Amino acid sequence: MKVEIVNPSLQLDTAKEMEFLELQKFDSGGTGAFWSEAGGQSPWEMHPECDELLHIIEGRIEIEILPNEPEGNETFILTAGSFIVVPRGCWHRQKILERVKQYYVTPGPTLHSHSADPRIA
Repeated sequence: MKVEIVNPSLQLDTAKEMEFLELQKFDSGGTGAFWSEAGGQSPWEMHPECDELLHIIEGRIEIEILPNEPEGNETFILTAGSFIVVPRGCWHRQKILERVKQYYVTPGPTLHSHSADPRIA
């Protein structure tokens, strides 16, 4: 058995911007972290086999989640110390509002899309 303590914030101190660090394996996915300056919006992503936890270590983001229904969306603002669990099968993307350090737990595979609405693409 190999057990390891990891501090994502310290790991990010030596990482390049938008360098997605894989910190540990977790089921068929993993845990990781990245940092970035404000601006830009990520492509859509979705996890068909698992929920995803996003934790803001520092900074502020806006996350948009598309419910499984063919219409509508929900938008949330996350600030330092907060986290959100994105439900399995929901497309989501984020916009970085302030320089951010983010930790995530994604225990399964990830799909990506650049469509306006990936639910109907």
